[in-house]
Amino acid sequence: MQFERQDRTQITPTGPRRPFCLQVGHAGPLRPSDPGRPIPYLDEVACEFPELRIVGGHIGYPWTEEMISLATKYENVYIDTSAYTPERYPAALVRFMKGPGRGKVLFGSNFPMIQPAKCIAQLDSLGLSDEVRRLFLWENAVKVFELDF
Repeated sequence: MQFERQDRTQITPTGPRRPFCLQVGHAGPLRPSDPGRPIPYLDEVACEFPELRIVGGHIGYPWTEEMISLATKYENVYIDTSAYTPERYPAALVRFMKGPGRGKVLFGSNFPMIQPAKCIAQLDSLGLSDEVRRLFLWENAVKVFELDF
């Protein structure tokens, strides 16, 4: 999505509506992690651009609770699980997925570093209902990315 500046205070989206996907949480080695902190940075973007669908990748760790709070606060904010296998998902994220966040978390594996099959093989350990599993693996992404199936 491109943005067109209308004046000093308003930015209007132009072109197709695509989600804004970014890494949240700590950075790789030898880089500061603070820019990946969900609050205040992503909080400000979500507030200023409510029409922009935002997918925060990498669970937001070590600030997973902050990422969950933003996904709860803003209709346009979602979380993806790339870079983590299910056995490493924080308990707070699993609770969120099973409850109020059932429509807010998208499956990600971080291929080729983590094979999708490895993640799928560990899903049963989370104890997800069939509905939550379907939302997590497929339906949430269809909604967020506006896919036609």
